[in-house]
Amino acid sequence: QVHVVESGGGLVQAGGSLRLSCAASGRTFSSYAMGWFRQAPKKRDIVAAIRWDGGSTYYADSVKGRFTISRDNAKNTVYLQMNSLKPEDTAVYYCAASSLFVATMPDEYDYWGQGTQVTVSS
Repeated sequence: QVHVVESGGGLVQAGGSLRLSCAASGRTFSSYAMGWFRQAPKKRDIVAAIRWDGGSTYYADSVKGRFTISRDNAKNTVYLQMNSLKPEDTAVYYCAASSLFVATMPDEYDYWGQGTQVTVSS
């Protein structure tokens, strides 16, 4: 089992940057794919995902070129660096762990954090 806790959210002006962190417990963290999602009004959309070994990443079209996902398996932590933030990036961001080696759909993820609020002002 994996327990994940997000941090790093906050209020930032448009064009600014934030780095989200997701600390995970569990000795098998390195075998899990990790993903970042954000909550839309009626669904949870993927933002970025990273393979268990960091060897492959996936990004939603809306964040390509602005966001970067990375992981440090030695620290059981995954990061989301968000640059050039826009008001439409405002959302609650969730970190999640999947027992699959790579996963991009919400229902492929087994463990979820409580979320961290990101607000981008115009």
